[in-house]
Amino acid sequence: MNTHNIAAQSAQLPARMSRPPLVHLVLYILVVWLALASFQGAEISFAKFGEGIPYLWELLTEMFPPDLSRIGPIGAALWQTFQMAVVGTILGILVSVPLGICASRVHSPHPLVFYCARGLISFFRTVPDLIWALIFIVSVGLGPFAGTLALMIDTMGFAGRFFAEAMEEQDSGPQEALAALGAGRLSIIFCAVFPGALPSMVNSALFCLEKCTRSSVVLGLVGAGGIGIELKVSMDTFRYDEAATMILLIFALVVVVEQLSGGIRRRIMSQTA
Repeated sequence: MNTHNIAAQSAQLPARMSRPPLVHLVLYILVVWLALASFQGAEISFAKFGEGIPYLWELLTEMFPPDLSRIGPIGAALWQTFQMAVVGTILGILVSVPLGICASRVHSPHPLVFYCARGLISFFRTVPDLIWALIFIVSVGLGPFAGTLALMIDTMGFAGRFFAEAMEEQDSGPQEALAALGAGRLSIIFCAVFPGALPSMVNSALFCLEKCTRSSVVLGLVGAGGIGIELKVSMDTFRYDEAATMILLIFALVVVVEQLSGGIRRRIMSQTA
């Protein structure tokens, strides 16, 4: 191959990396600086981690074998935790359906309703569920009712957004055909939008159930019912073997819920494929 051909092929090759504009370069530097500053702010220390390994091992030896002497009350608290997750998910989904319609850019009855619904969903999703639990504890008192309300609000923030997006993504052809026949807004939504959006909405609802199952454990730490308060008491009183029993049962519950919801999702996807 002569020098002329090599030069011609080299001219056709794209540049390996173009020089970024000055603004982009400044942004890259800021991102790198933010990452490094975040590591410093998080006080990451491998020396402290190494010093803590013997204490971690000591904790694990005290946790095993797990103590099964209170398996009955622990199981009842775990069952209450799951009930909170189920009811919170159901209530949140029921409210998320009309909320998602209002938050859909295509199907919202008015632009003001659309922006209000979107803002409400963003607000629900922004505030952590622990804060919602504390708010409802103040209003309705300690117990699973406060935790259920917190899970409902958390579900509305998650499901409301995905329901709205699922409805916006539907084909407009059937909707326009029904509108040409004189169908009303609700008729179009229930006859043309929901059938197509239902698989995606069911998937989102199942993810909400998984999310609520994990969150309901944490809500108990602030007195919102469930097994979380039992776990906190065991850790505070240094009954680590009893805490290990709770952790293993919580793990088993989360795995069962994830497997069941995953199986349902796969079945839905196979039927809609």
